[in-house]
Amino acid sequence: MTQEDGELDSLVRTRIRALRMAQGWSLEELASRARLSQSTLSRIENGRRRLALDQLVTLARALDTSLDQLVETATDDVVSHPMIDAARGSKRWPIKAEPGMTVVRQRVTDPPPDNPSRMRAHPGREWLVVLSGTAILLLGNRRIRVETDQAAEFPTMLPHAIGAEGGPCDVLGIFDRDARRGHQGGDGNGKPNRPTN
Repeated sequence: MTQEDGELDSLVRTRIRALRMAQGWSLEELASRARLSQSTLSRIENGRRRLALDQLVTLARALDTSLDQLVETATDDVVSHPMIDAARGSKRWPIKAEPGMTVVRQRVTDPPPDNPSRMRAHPGREWLVVLSGTAILLLGNRRIRVETDQAAEFPTMLPHAIGAEGGPCDVLGIFDRDARRGHQGGDGNGKPNRPTN
């Protein structure tokens, strides 16, 4: 076994124990859920039993995670740097979340549009967190104030747009795959749509 294999082995064992404890489960309870004996689970967690793929699959299911997540290695790129789009006043951070999810931090300076034709609708779902200032979310026929530390979640099939009230506001937008595609679809001039606006 190489040093790298040994580190992964130790990481997986630590992760199993940490996930079990986070659920508040005893060895006996997780062993029962995974259909393993309590002594087998104890030996797996303590490194006295070799990790077998079939047991890892069973343990991942019992811990409500995937095998990929259970054996995922630690990466060196814990801190990510934003991609800055100065023209749009936005920053994007690559994140490892659900496949297709995108997170965008954006400074919104313009008030919400007066013209309903500037509102968009497309498949998907969005989440919006206001980090500072006050945002106005136009959603269908509604005008919703979202203040600092408040969040909004909405289906993007409703026509929507966002603007700032009383000065700039910083927002964190989270888009599922369909919503992201809706915002990247362009404005007809070959330019991508501005997120959440």
